[in-house]
Amino acid sequence: MNFDNHDIKVAWLDLDDTVIDFLTNSRRALERLWSSEPLLTRHFASASQWVDVYEHHNHQLWDQYSRGLIDRSFLRMERFRRPIMEGGAPEPEARKASERYDTLYLDYLAQERMLIPGSIDLLRFLRQRGVTIGCLSNGFKDVQYRKIRNCGLEPWFDIVVLSDDIGVNKPHPDIYRHAMECSGHLSPESHLMIGDNPLTDIAGALNAGWSAIHFLRTPDTLPAKDCRFAVNDLTLIPDLIDGASRH
Repeated sequence: MNFDNHDIKVAWLDLDDTVIDFLTNSRRALERLWSSEPLLTRHFASASQWVDVYEHHNHQLWDQYSRGLIDRSFLRMERFRRPIMEGGAPEPEARKASERYDTLYLDYLAQERMLIPGSIDLLRFLRQRGVTIGCLSNGFKDVQYRKIRNCGLEPWFDIVVLSDDIGVNKPHPDIYRHAMECSGHLSPESHLMIGDNPLTDIAGALNAGWSAIHFLRTPDTLPAKDCRFAVNDLTLIPDLIDGASRH
């Protein structure tokens, strides 16, 4: 398969909010957590209020984590401790609850199965094209593998590379080098990345010499800098690839 003047042998997909509808699944898990925990119902008037406060802190922490500014354990503690304290709980209670909520939330999250529309059709297209299909994700291994299995994605992925397995996050060049080694195709021109995050997915892939397609997950998302290809619908990618292949 030719794309952007490259002979693509491996197509890599980010998992969350590219294949799996992480936003919907996470909110469902957080709402379930709120409804089952008296501490949360006491300090947050509604599930939506709890979700909003949690997502605000979680987004900031994941940005820091992706940049290598904080580690895994800090993120997993703080993403619950901070919103619980903002809701009015004292620090010792918030810290104790955070340790328990992290496990509960990930269990609930792994049980949700909503996929991004068009994701299976895209995987089917790539399979028919005969390319190796890889998953390249910054997510935590104790939940990502369960999500892949529970969403029925195992048959589609030939390779799964998680930052949590190797201790290096996207967009660091080492995770892209590791992915190439896992695939057996060591030429960067052989790899295509499809993902929603302009920094971790797209900038990281382009800096590694890969081709990239930016999936614009939300209407307010702007195409990543220096990325020639962007779509707001996964079903457009097959035509985009076919069109590039003809030029």
